[in-house]
Amino acid sequence: MNAALQLPADATLELAAGLAATLPDALAQGDGVFSVDASALQAYDTSTIALLMQARRAAQAAGRGFTVTGAPAQLTQLAALYGVEELLSLSAPS
Repeated sequence: MNAALQLPADATLELAAGLAATLPDALAQGDGVFSVDASALQAYDTSTIALLMQARRAAQAAGRGFTVTGAPAQLTQLAALYGVEELLSLSAPS
């Protein structure tokens, strides 16, 4: 069973620490690939990228794969700006 973390509409700096605190419980919910569902995101910033990187590191430390699904195009562009779109399994829109 794959574990997943559903990001809320707002994952900006004010909420990122709280979301990061949920990572251990989310990772414990399953095995296999850890998936972060970003489809609900409407407000995000660089702290969202940091949160996704933290989730990726936690998944890898647990010996699991990692993927982000439903990422908005602008989040993908922000990840590309920081050079981490490939690490987060994102690709820039064509």
